[in-house]
Amino acid sequence: MPAIRTWLKRPLACFTANALDARGGLVIHGNRIEELLAPGQRPAQPCDQVFDAREHVLLPGLINTHHHFYQTLTRAWAPVINQPLFPWLQQLYPVWARLTPQQLHLACQVALAELLRSGCTTAADHHYLFPTGLEEAIDVQVDAVRGLGLRAMLSRGSMSLGEADGGLPPQHTVQSAEAILRDSERLVGRYHERGAGAQVQIALAPCSPFSVTREIMQASAEMAERLDLRLHTHLAETLDEEAFCLQRFGLRTVDYLASVGWLGPRTWLAHGIHFNPDEIARLGAAGTGICHCPSSNMRLASGICPTQDLEAAGAPVGLGVDGSASNDASNLILETRQALYLQRLRYGAAAITPERALGWATRGSARLLGRDDIGQLAPGLQADLALFKLDDLRYSGSHDPIGALLLCGADRADRVMVGGQWRLVDGEIPGLDLAGLIADHRQAASALMRAG
Repeated sequence: MPAIRTWLKRPLACFTANALDARGGLVIHGNRIEELLAPGQRPAQPCDQVFDAREHVLLPGLINTHHHFYQTLTRAWAPVINQPLFPWLQQLYPVWARLTPQQLHLACQVALAELLRSGCTTAADHHYLFPTGLEEAIDVQVDAVRGLGLRAMLSRGSMSLGEADGGLPPQHTVQSAEAILRDSERLVGRYHERGAGAQVQIALAPCSPFSVTREIMQASAEMAERLDLRLHTHLAETLDEEAFCLQRFGLRTVDYLASVGWLGPRTWLAHGIHFNPDEIARLGAAGTGICHCPSSNMRLASGICPTQDLEAAGAPVGLGVDGSASNDASNLILETRQALYLQRLRYGAAAITPERALGWATRGSARLLGRDDIGQLAPGLQADLALFKLDDLRYSGSHDPIGALLLCGADRADRVMVGGQWRLVDGEIPGLDLAGLIADHRQAASALMRAG
């Protein structure tokens, strides 16, 4: 069957994440962008369909580079609402360790649906809990991703340093290095797609300095080099983590990263708050990426990521919503707004524009995941798009459509396309029984708490 050619005609405004002009719209041919049109320009070839985008602000699909899907089951849990990271984790680890495959699947569906409705087309998830009965957690995630039609970088996380050996996680939540590496290689062989248009990819992601051994960090780096994979972990999120690294390894966080072979361009780090100027320079020189998670960092009072300093040094910066127990949402357009405002506190209003924040959520995030086929609007790239209407009361009286998305608090896309396929239409996900999903997810969240 020949590919359909569609003209998204004359949007209200268009952010391409580059210097290209698409005010006349763009032409989609199959799963790719074929042509960007300047004002008054018409498609070079006849189109099978025309979508009138005059009421829409058009963006590249947003890209979330750090999440924990399973945490949608433990949102706003009273015992940890006012806790910083370490005690927050210590109280939640035993709850999360009770997860069943069915509960995880529901949690993933909710996170993915919420992301999709916020204009997100690609999501990186960091899953590091594999208790008895949940050994195939990543397989469960793949099924949920394929069901909703997003793209995903599923990070095979791990915890190998339990309380008995000086780590933070309970002993029953850790795995042996052999089990971690064996399952990682299985997942790469079964699911990892390469090249333009990949839907599911696998990364290697030991959880954090306080929950994994030096040996699993080194072995993961070696496997990533051998199999050409991305590496991901939490780093420099809190001062407690920095103190842990100094006490256990005799090294600050970036020195530790370098000592295990992780300081390089295939690595992206979640949070990246507590770096000194020398460390920022080293990260930039190595091309190591940083995922800024503003809402989580504010919720847990962790600090503010030095985004502008990192970018100036050469380190790519993207955005992530982080887990839905520390945000507590999976809404990437709202996270972009939060990044805009939090970074203005650090660098000033003139330095941090709506376009810069949207750049982190699109092109910057694509760089973190090692992808050059998504994250911007240009001929030949994947047709991953987010379209927002400005017809709600909150936008009344606004003048700059791009600025209005963030300044007026957009929280829901009207349409989302992934690889040329509409995955969100008129604010709804075709084929998804949303009310039924919410009911089942709420029941699973209650059951998870009762199980303790």
